[in-house]
Amino acid sequence: MAASTDVPESGAQGSSPSSFNVDDAQHFQYSMLLEHLIGDRRPIKDLNPAVMAGLPVPYKSDEQKMIERAMESCTFKAALACVGGFVLGGAFGVFTAGIDTNVGFDPKDPMRTPTAREVLKDMGQRGMSYAKNFAMIGAMFSCTECVIESYRGKSDWKNAIYSGCVTGGVIGFRAGLKAGVFGCGGFAAFSAAIEYYLR
Repeated sequence: MAASTDVPESGAQGSSPSSFNVDDAQHFQYSMLLEHLIGDRRPIKDLNPAVMAGLPVPYKSDEQKMIERAMESCTFKAALACVGGFVLGGAFGVFTAGIDTNVGFDPKDPMRTPTAREVLKDMGQRGMSYAKNFAMIGAMFSCTECVIESYRGKSDWKNAIYSGCVTGGVIGFRAGLKAGVFGCGGFAAFSAAIEYYLR
């Protein structure tokens, strides 16, 4: 029984011209696989992270790309920071004026009780003053940070520190060189603390 089931080694390979060696076939298939994986025949695919993650996203049109470029520009960031600083500064100025007991009082006649119109006028003036200052600082900081980031080609905590130093130095330099140095150091330290807290 055992002799009838055994197949001779020569019969397994065969003697016909169409027969080939198994090792040659495996080597040939492996070479073709390498050609398609890392060789010249490897297909170049556009790897979209959203598609690779399993969430297909339609391709962006030229208008969408143009809007994204505009929103990532330094001008848009500075304008957005300016508007945000104006709103935040105005709210902060009105708040500080609301808790100040000297709002609306006339220094020439401190015994006179101010009217509601005078109090609201002083609150509006203080709010507008704070809003302008915050808007200027926000626009300067955002614009300089964007320019420094574009120049360095990196997005890290150093950009905020450099931008804070430039902004504080320019603002403080109006009062002199010493004030500019202190302003640079103070704004840089404050920017570093905020970046450390946020990151």
